[in-house]
Amino acid sequence: QVQLVESGGGLVQTGGSLRLSCAASERTFSSYCMGWFRQAPGKEREFIAGIASSGGFTRHATSVKGRFLISRDNAKNTLYLQMNSLKPEDTAVYYCAATTKNSLAYSRTYYLANEYDYWGQGTQVTVSS
Repeated sequence: QVQLVESGGGLVQTGGSLRLSCAASERTFSSYCMGWFRQAPGKEREFIAGIASSGGFTRHATSVKGRFLISRDNAKNTLYLQMNSLKPEDTAVYYCAATTKNSLAYSRTYYLANEYDYWGQGTQVTVSS
């Protein structure tokens, strides 16, 4: 049972940047495929980005492509989301998540929240206009 803890959220102006981190408790972090999701008030949970266990496979939602970048450092058991050119519509609670699916299966289901087994507590990102 892996524990996930997000950090790095906060208040930023439009056009600014933030880097979110997700620290995992388990030494087996490198075996998990990972994702970032967000949820804004009154909206459904939205897929943001996913990354396979090796880091070789990544996907980003159309809404954030070119602005956000998912990455991981397996040696540090940490997942990252670099967020650039932030917009007010990026305001949301951001969650990291882990799945035990193998990378091949993950490549077809990375965007589905119900495919993830573990979730962090979330971190608030607020972008002022």
